[in-house]
Amino acid sequence: MTARLIALYRYFKQAVPFRLIPAFITTGVLFGLLLVPVPDGLKPEAWHLVAIFLTTIVAIILKVMPIGVMAMMAIVILSLAQVTSPTSKGAITDALSSFSNPLIWLIVVAVLISRGLKKTGLGNRIGLMFIALMGRRTVGIGYGLAICELVLAPFTPSNTARGGGIVHPIMKSIASAFDSDPAKGTQGKVGTYLALVNYHANPITSAMFLTATAPNPLVVDYVAKATGQSLHLSWTTWALCMLLPGLVALLTMPLVVFLLAPPELKATPNAVEYARGELARMGPLSGKERVMLGVFGLMLLLWANVPAMVLGPGWTLDPTVVAFLGLFALIITGTIDWDDVLSEKSAWDTLIWFGALVMLAEQLNKLGVISWFSIGMRDAIVASGMGWFWVAAVLVAAFVFSHYLFASTTAHISAMMLAFLTVGAQLVPGAYLVPFMLMMTAGSAIMMTLTHYATGTSPIIFGSGYVTMGQWWRVGAVMCVLELLIFAIVGTAWWRVLGMW
Repeated sequence: MTARLIALYRYFKQAVPFRLIPAFITTGVLFGLLLVPVPDGLKPEAWHLVAIFLTTIVAIILKVMPIGVMAMMAIVILSLAQVTSPTSKGAITDALSSFSNPLIWLIVVAVLISRGLKKTGLGNRIGLMFIALMGRRTVGIGYGLAICELVLAPFTPSNTARGGGIVHPIMKSIASAFDSDPAKGTQGKVGTYLALVNYHANPITSAMFLTATAPNPLVVDYVAKATGQSLHLSWTTWALCMLLPGLVALLTMPLVVFLLAPPELKATPNAVEYARGELARMGPLSGKERVMLGVFGLMLLLWANVPAMVLGPGWTLDPTVVAFLGLFALIITGTIDWDDVLSEKSAWDTLIWFGALVMLAEQLNKLGVISWFSIGMRDAIVASGMGWFWVAAVLVAAFVFSHYLFASTTAHISAMMLAFLTVGAQLVPGAYLVPFMLMMTAGSAIMMTLTHYATGTSPIIFGSGYVTMGQWWRVGAVMCVLELLIFAIVGTAWWRVLGMW
């Protein structure tokens, strides 16, 4: 009997397309959560949705199957369980609702546009230029990417467009110049390190400027409401307050990532000469490179909202519209073709798995789970009787780390931030209220560091294959804590110098 069971296990292990033990663990998590009594304040459907969401995350972490398949599993279970609707038609409509989200398509199109940089050779040229300027050490290239993010941030209100659509193709081109390619198993040469720097520069710069990411104006509105309009962050005030702690975080980040995910090639003494030689061999810009550069420049101007600044708000274009315009321009000019679009597997894979996670986060909010969590946190803090300092620290930490439940910073801020700010305004003494509000403001961007689905930029960079999920979450947790400490220590001292409190 034992021999038959062992043989059956070996057969299924070879035959089925998933990892058996992680699959059993994931199934156990699902049924275990479903057997837990429904917490007070939640409907059974809401708790069942929590179980589906957490099971999906566990399945992704344990790598039961590819992440896209696990996302499809969530869609299937949600549709069959009918936790969001009493009918299967309503449930499948809810399960597929996020695929009409413009953010999802911005991510997909940004990946497709990056194909043009690779095909035309412009991305490789830009990468070689970075190597020629700062390429004697890998960490120097990392700082080059961080500087690129910093320069673009004030003018690019979509952090996804900036980090995923502009900087990431440059990063991939630099990695390719060193033959660091996930397809070849050589991502550890420089690619993993540069991809992590590419990503972690994005949340820092998003925290530094009001116009660096889409939900920042919403943060300004919530801070003003929570403080009775006594603190209203203008563009200049925001930039000035976040300048010093942001620069310290940006200077520290490439070194910390270097320690956490060291590249195999640390010193590249011949890289500068190599890059200059390759640039000379490539010669002047080709026609398609010029088209790519023109489209790229046009998109940057539109993403930076320059026409609206000159001609008025009627000329404002949504970032996703700009992305589609750029992709269409590349296709009709022959810079890329339709086969290139169809064959970019990473874009369509990202569409499935990120879309499913966004959907789950949206449904958690819709069924009241996020509101329930916020109210419970508030009541627990009030009942604890802790001092104001720990109240402030717990509120900031709870708000930031609850982002593990979200696949959108806008959704997270919309659902929870005003409640947390209001509690802080009630419990933190007036003399210390401004630094608390500014820490929450910084945290609304810093929380992007945590997961591979935290914001639109993350699935683009994660989907390129340079960083494993374990590396991503480990480095993300460390960087999140470090950046919070930098803003708490350097930031509060800087805000004191500025006379903010």
